[in-house]
Amino acid sequence: MKVTQEKLPESQIGLAIEIPAETSKLTYERIVNDLARTIKLPGFRKGKIPRQVLIQRIGAARIRAEVVETLIQDSLQEALKQENIDPLGNYQLVSDINQLVEGYKPGEALTFTASVDVQPEVKLGDYTGLKIQAEEIPYNPAQVDEFLEEQRSRQAILAPVEGRPAQEGDVAVVDYEGRIPQEGEAEDLLIEGATATDFQMELVLGQFLDDLVNGIKGMNLGETKEISVDFPENYAREDLAGVSTRFTVTLKELKEKELPEVDDDFAEEISEFSTLAQLREHLEKRYQTEAEDKTNANVEEALVEALLEVVEVDLPKTLVNQEIDALLQQTAMRMSQYGVDVRSLFSKEMLPQLRENSRPEAIKRLSTSLALVKIAQEEGLKPEEEQVEERIQEVLGQVKDRQEVDPLKLREFVVDELLQNQAIDWLKEKAVIELVPEGTLSKPEEEETEAEESASEATVDVEATAE
Repeated sequence: MKVTQEKLPESQIGLAIEIPAETSKLTYERIVNDLARTIKLPGFRKGKIPRQVLIQRIGAARIRAEVVETLIQDSLQEALKQENIDPLGNYQLVSDINQLVEGYKPGEALTFTASVDVQPEVKLGDYTGLKIQAEEIPYNPAQVDEFLEEQRSRQAILAPVEGRPAQEGDVAVVDYEGRIPQEGEAEDLLIEGATATDFQMELVLGQFLDDLVNGIKGMNLGETKEISVDFPENYAREDLAGVSTRFTVTLKELKEKELPEVDDDFAEEISEFSTLAQLREHLEKRYQTEAEDKTNANVEEALVEALLEVVEVDLPKTLVNQEIDALLQQTAMRMSQYGVDVRSLFSKEMLPQLRENSRPEAIKRLSTSLALVKIAQEEGLKPEEEQVEERIQEVLGQVKDRQEVDPLKLREFVVDELLQNQAIDWLKEKAVIELVPEGTLSKPEEEETEAEESASEATVDVEATAE
């Protein structure tokens, strides 16, 4: 069998395969004989159907189609072995199957073309001594006190307030109703979802609509008041963004927080530590480690970005599609943990767009992992067997049914993961790393988006509060 290879884009190999006339004839005879032995026709005993009757009843075109399909399948498998090609996924037939069937004649050579995806070649540029900038995340000692104050607030006892108006930090129980003033109309428009009874809210700016919080401060028990509330321009509900409204609020109950003392008893109540000093020491180490981990993550991300600038990988569609599948599966698992109906999100209508949105991330992840493994191979990096076994056991510990795990694939996954980690560490040792203050490398658009998200989160969702 004659096979001609051609290198194609996206790590494909094109194959032009010429099936010899003898093979064409033998395959045709085998298919016809198999049909004669197995097919049943009225008026004939099984296996005793005359050849011409069989061809007439079944149809010459159907027989040719089965023969051509068999020839393609068999010759492709033989060609891959003959040419030592290890394909990724299934082959793609390039020739028109209908033309092949129509043109096929038993005893004549058959030529067709197909392509297969193969493992991509990774071309590394100068990856030694990469020069990067990364934001350094400093440890902030104030985090310890902030954590303790947050826990202190959670442990607080709510005591009824009498004889004074509402003030900052109080917990108010209110009835409210929100309306949009309608000029020239007798009645204002009631805002859908903006009615609540016995709603409890803490009078702290930033947690609810600030206008509403400020309006309630100074109210007395039993008082009803109209409060003008201007919704922020970036409010989550588009129909309320930037809208001026009026809320009618009745203050029904008022409570203040009685905070516990921050002492050893408090530390023992909220943690596994018996003294406040031990808890503080633990928190300091935790926040220091978090800051170091974030800085390290910034360094690794910058290294990856710099590495991808000097790497060429022509990714095959098979690998990209597999990585997209993995990304979507991870997304579905995360969302299901939060109670999201995954089936409605990953509908047939939405799935094509979700796949397309995931493509850039899939390409980046694939390119990164392949480049790092290639560097590990180039530099002779290799994980210790003890590390591999330890990591395998860690992964198995997270799997519900170990019997479903393919040991060989798991080992391959773990080795690749460890090789990538070793390659990252190697790049760090060789790189020129400049740590810059936090926020230095942030893009203006990102900062604006984050500010908008923060503002949106700080506002009250009138539909949620109504429940």
